[in-house]
Amino acid sequence: MTEEMPSLRCIIATLFFALLLPPGSFPATTLSPSFYDETCPTVFSIIRGIIEQALLSDPRIGASLLRLHFHDCFVNGCDASILLDNSATIESEKEAAPNNNSARGFEVVDAMKIALEFECPGIVSCADILAIAAQEAVNLAGGPSWLLLLGRRDSTTANRTLANLAIPAPFETLDVLKSKFAAVGLNTSTDLVALSGAHTFGRAQCAFVIERLYNFNGTGKADPTLNATYLETLRKVCPQGGNGSVLVNLDPTTPNTFDSNYYTNLQAQEGLLQSDQELFSTSGADTIEIVERFSSNQIAFFESFVVSMLKMGNISPVTGTEGEIRLSCRRVNMDYTSSNKWSSS
Repeated sequence: MTEEMPSLRCIIATLFFALLLPPGSFPATTLSPSFYDETCPTVFSIIRGIIEQALLSDPRIGASLLRLHFHDCFVNGCDASILLDNSATIESEKEAAPNNNSARGFEVVDAMKIALEFECPGIVSCADILAIAAQEAVNLAGGPSWLLLLGRRDSTTANRTLANLAIPAPFETLDVLKSKFAAVGLNTSTDLVALSGAHTFGRAQCAFVIERLYNFNGTGKADPTLNATYLETLRKVCPQGGNGSVLVNLDPTTPNTFDSNYYTNLQAQEGLLQSDQELFSTSGADTIEIVERFSSNQIAFFESFVVSMLKMGNISPVTGTEGEIRLSCRRVNMDYTSSNKWSSS
């Protein structure tokens, strides 16, 4: 890849975004691509540098950071609520079923926040850190770059109950997936298929696929949509009664690269998660044609992914004087300053 490619992709993606979305697609907010140009111009390079360093020892951290942004935005919008720890006033979303013992990357986000507080104290929100980290992670894995809309502020609350209900799960049917996307204002065709393409890199635990391999829908048999050879491969990695925390590549062909192979895998009935394979194997689904198009045209996938990421990133942002700019992404400022005063005492 040449040095010019990321910026070229950014220009293409931004132009595509501007042409494709009709007027009024987003509510009027203060989000802007130039939000930090004056107050923290190094924000992108700081975040990218920390991801590059983390990738040296953890090749799946990029996918994990992207997942944090997804899971955050599906619960009361993109407000960094997923980053809050338990406290006297917070019931953390980290312990919701879709996140518990699977959401990760929090220490890397902490490192980003610490570096940014040193460089630009009190300026960059944790919600924007997640949005920027997601984009940089995709680009570092060979995917597109895009002109981010920034200026989100951070929530002062979390919602574990909604996290348990709203976040798409790996064992859900296409109808359920569609309902969850529609609930947050995303469309149930292109947005669903494009954003599911985030599973083109990263890993999943055996616990999320074990039922597909041995007792799909209580039948005592494997999911019939699984390729037989792929099934046997997965059973060796995830034996019945084995360790559910063992990791499996989401994309068996290019597990660390952001590309269109995810869709080729679905056509070969090699989608790791039920929620993935449902996009292609649900009879008569309008998602099948989109899978086929993205499989044969990676540029089309990248362009649609960018548009859908921008739409998702604009779900109910906290802006203006609402919320706050957290000093620690793990705690609201009242708790953070109180604990620091106590420590000083």
